[in-house]
Amino acid sequence: MVRALVLNASYEPLSVVSERRAVVLVLTEKANVVVTKDEIWNSETLSIEIPSVVRLTRYVKVPFRRAVPVTRRAVFGRDGHQCQYCGGPAESLDHIRPRSKGGDHSWENVVACCRACNVRKGDRLPDESGFRLRRRPGPPRRFAWIYASTGFQVDPSWQPYLLAESA
Repeated sequence: MVRALVLNASYEPLSVVSERRAVVLVLTEKANVVVTKDEIWNSETLSIEIPSVVRLTRYVKVPFRRAVPVTRRAVFGRDGHQCQYCGGPAESLDHIRPRSKGGDHSWENVVACCRACNVRKGDRLPDESGFRLRRRPGPPRRFAWIYASTGFQVDPSWQPYLLAESA
Protein backbone atom coordinates (compact mmCIF):
# COMPACT_ATOMS: atom_id res chain seq x y z
CA MET A 1 0.00 0.00 0.00
CA VAL A 2 1.29 3.44 -0.93
CA ARG A 3 1.52 5.84 1.97
CA ALA A 4 1.82 9.53 2.78
CA LEU A 5 3.61 11.31 5.61
CA VAL A 6 1.48 13.58 7.81
CA LEU A 7 3.24 16.55 9.40
CA ASN A 8 1.96 18.64 12.27
CA ALA A 9 1.43 22.36 11.64
CA SER A 10 4.97 22.79 13.03
CA TYR A 11 6.36 20.37 10.37
CA GLU A 12 7.00 17.64 12.96
CA PRO A 13 6.23 14.13 11.60
CA LEU A 14 3.02 12.80 13.19
CA SER A 15 2.00 9.68 11.31
CA VAL A 16 1.97 7.71 8.11
CA VAL A 17 -1.40 7.25 6.41
CA SER A 18 -2.70 5.76 3.19
CA GLU A 19 -2.67 8.01 0.15
CA ARG A 20 -6.48 7.87 0.15
CA ARG A 21 -6.59 9.24 3.73
CA ALA A 22 -4.13 11.98 2.73
CA VAL A 23 -6.41 13.01 -0.15
CA VAL A 24 -9.41 13.13 2.22
CA LEU A 25 -7.46 15.33 4.66
CA VAL A 26 -6.67 17.74 1.82
CA LEU A 27 -10.22 17.76 0.40
CA THR A 28 -11.73 18.45 3.85
CA GLU A 29 -9.19 21.29 4.28
CA LYS A 30 -7.67 19.69 7.37
CA ALA A 31 -4.28 19.52 5.64
CA ASN A 32 -2.29 21.20 2.88
CA VAL A 33 -0.20 19.40 0.30
CA VAL A 34 3.53 19.89 0.81
CA VAL A 35 4.92 17.37 -1.69
CA THR A 36 3.06 15.55 -4.46
CA LYS A 37 3.71 12.36 -6.36
CA ASP A 38 3.70 12.06 -10.14
CA GLU A 39 0.21 10.62 -10.07
CA ILE A 40 -3.26 12.15 -10.49
CA TRP A 41 -6.62 10.76 -9.42
CA ASN A 42 -9.57 11.84 -11.55
CA SER A 43 -13.25 11.93 -10.76
CA GLU A 44 -16.11 13.24 -12.85
CA THR A 45 -15.62 16.80 -11.61
CA LEU A 46 -12.19 16.87 -10.01
CA SER A 47 -8.55 16.02 -10.66
CA ILE A 48 -6.22 15.86 -7.67
CA GLU A 49 -2.50 15.22 -7.45
CA ILE A 50 -1.68 12.48 -4.97
CA PRO A 51 0.15 13.89 -1.95
CA SER A 52 3.32 12.31 -0.62
CA VAL A 53 3.62 14.73 2.32
CA VAL A 54 0.77 16.73 3.87
CA ARG A 55 0.83 19.30 6.70
CA LEU A 56 -2.09 19.73 9.07
CA THR A 57 -3.66 23.19 9.11
CA ARG A 58 -4.02 23.14 12.91
CA TYR A 59 -1.40 22.18 15.46
CA VAL A 60 -2.04 18.86 17.23
CA LYS A 61 -0.50 18.51 20.69
CA VAL A 62 1.24 15.17 21.10
CA PRO A 63 1.36 14.37 24.83
CA PHE A 64 3.81 11.49 24.69
CA ARG A 65 6.72 10.13 22.74
CA ARG A 66 5.97 7.00 20.75
CA ALA A 67 7.55 3.77 21.87
CA VAL A 68 8.46 1.47 19.01
CA PRO A 69 7.47 -2.12 19.78
CA VAL A 70 10.07 -4.84 19.35
CA THR A 71 8.86 -6.50 16.14
CA ARG A 72 10.61 -8.58 13.52
CA ARG A 73 10.26 -5.80 10.94
CA ALA A 74 11.61 -3.13 13.31
CA VAL A 75 14.61 -5.24 14.46
CA PHE A 76 15.54 -6.11 10.87
CA GLY A 77 15.33 -2.43 9.95
CA ARG A 78 17.47 -1.34 12.89
CA ASP A 79 20.12 -3.96 12.05
CA GLY A 80 20.03 -3.33 8.29
CA HIS A 81 18.85 -6.88 7.51
CA GLN A 82 22.33 -8.16 8.44
CA CYS A 83 23.30 -10.90 10.87
CA GLN A 84 24.81 -9.25 13.93
CA TYR A 85 27.25 -12.14 14.39
CA CYS A 86 28.67 -12.82 10.90
CA GLY A 87 27.40 -9.91 8.77
CA GLY A 88 25.52 -12.12 6.31
CA PRO A 89 21.87 -11.68 5.30
CA ALA A 90 19.59 -12.03 8.34
CA GLU A 91 16.69 -14.49 8.27
CA SER A 92 15.63 -14.72 11.92
CA LEU A 93 15.78 -13.04 15.31
CA ASP A 94 18.05 -14.09 18.16
CA HIS A 95 17.82 -13.33 21.86
CA ILE A 96 21.36 -12.54 22.99
CA ARG A 97 20.59 -13.83 26.46
CA PRO A 98 18.19 -16.73 25.73
CA ARG A 99 14.72 -16.43 27.19
CA SER A 100 15.24 -19.78 28.90
CA LYS A 101 18.09 -18.16 30.85
CA GLY A 102 16.12 -15.11 31.93
CA GLY A 103 16.56 -12.94 28.85
CA ASP A 104 13.71 -10.63 27.93
CA HIS A 105 12.23 -9.56 24.61
CA SER A 106 13.67 -6.02 24.57
CA TRP A 107 15.63 -3.81 22.17
CA GLU A 108 18.83 -4.49 24.11
CA ASN A 109 18.44 -8.30 23.93
CA VAL A 110 17.14 -8.99 20.38
CA VAL A 111 19.21 -8.89 17.18
CA ALA A 112 18.80 -9.93 13.55
CA CYS A 113 20.61 -13.17 12.83
CA CYS A 114 21.21 -15.60 9.96
CA ARG A 115 19.83 -19.09 10.36
CA ALA A 116 23.27 -20.74 10.53
CA CYS A 117 24.49 -18.52 13.38
CA ASN A 118 21.18 -18.88 15.22
CA VAL A 119 21.40 -22.68 15.09
CA ARG A 120 25.08 -22.69 16.02
CA LYS A 121 24.54 -20.36 18.98
CA GLY A 122 21.53 -22.33 20.16
CA ASP A 123 20.45 -21.84 23.76
CA ARG A 124 23.74 -20.29 24.91
CA LEU A 125 25.21 -16.87 25.49
CA PRO A 126 27.36 -15.45 22.67
CA ASP A 127 30.59 -15.91 24.70
CA GLU A 128 29.76 -19.55 25.39
CA SER A 129 29.34 -20.28 21.68
CA GLY A 130 32.31 -18.25 20.42
CA PHE A 131 30.27 -15.37 18.96
CA ARG A 132 30.80 -11.65 19.25
CA LEU A 133 28.23 -8.99 18.40
CA ARG A 134 29.17 -6.62 15.57
CA ARG A 135 27.56 -3.72 17.47
CA ARG A 136 25.69 -3.28 20.70
CA PRO A 137 21.91 -3.36 20.20
CA GLY A 138 19.64 -0.65 21.56
CA PRO A 139 16.33 1.07 20.93
CA PRO A 140 15.89 2.76 17.55
CA ARG A 141 16.18 6.50 17.10
CA ARG A 142 13.44 9.08 17.56
CA PHE A 143 11.37 8.58 14.39
CA ALA A 144 11.95 4.87 13.89
CA TRP A 145 8.19 4.30 14.17
CA ILE A 146 7.88 5.79 10.68
CA TYR A 147 10.32 3.25 9.28
CA ALA A 148 8.61 0.42 11.18
CA SER A 149 5.16 1.37 9.88
CA THR A 150 6.34 1.52 6.26
CA GLY A 151 8.51 -1.57 6.23
CA PHE A 152 11.65 0.58 6.18
CA GLN A 153 10.96 1.75 2.63
CA VAL A 154 10.59 5.49 3.02
CA ASP A 155 9.67 7.77 0.13
CA PRO A 156 12.75 9.90 -0.68
CA SER A 157 10.59 13.05 -0.58
CA TRP A 158 10.10 12.48 3.18
CA GLN A 159 13.80 12.69 4.04
CA PRO A 160 14.04 16.49 4.58
CA TYR A 161 11.26 16.32 7.18
CA LEU A 162 12.71 13.30 8.97
CA LEU A 163 16.29 14.60 8.96
CA ALA A 164 15.29 18.03 10.27
CA GLU A 165 13.61 16.45 13.29
CA SER A 166 16.26 13.88 14.14
CA ALA A 167 18.98 16.52 14.57
